[in-house]
Formats: sequence, C-alpha cells, structure tokens
Amino acid sequence: MAAVVIYSSDWCPYCIRAKQLLASKGVIYEEIRVDGQPQVRAEMTRKAGRTSVPQIWIGDTHVGGCDDLYALERAGKLDALLQRPA
Repeated sequence: MAAVVIYSSDWCPYCIRAKQLLASKGVIYEEIRVDGQPQVRAEMTRKAGRTSVPQIWIGDTHVGGCDDLYALERAGKLDALLQRPA
C-alpha cells in the first residue's frame, strides 16, 4: 500500500473529513500538524504550492485537499492510488 501523508490542523473540519475517509478505508497515514509551526506550514506550502490544509500525498502523488480526495473517491480512482506499491 502506498504511504500516505497528510498535513493538517486540529481545528480544520476539512482535515477531519479527509482523515475520516482514509480511516474508513483502513489507511494508516502519517499526520503532520501545522498548528503553531510556521516552519512546517512553510515546508508544506513549498511542496504543495498551496497554503490551505489539508494537503495530502499518496506515495509521490500530491492529491491536494479534502475536496480533491473525495473527488478521487467519487471517480472510483482512490482505491487504485492507495494500492500502488510503497
């Protein structure tokens, strides 16, 4: 299974929804919190080109945010992306 990394914030409802979808699929993910850590948020922004959370990577693929994750699920493409070798 591909490694999943999610940059998130504790208070963000979109982060919570994204993590709920991943958890419902049994995905174990690495969560990197940006709360109160400007250097971590800056790293996320540099890597993603976006400042909003969540920012999600599945393997080497930058998925984007919560809406992007759910769009992959609706299109039937999320499971295949998750099943890629790590």
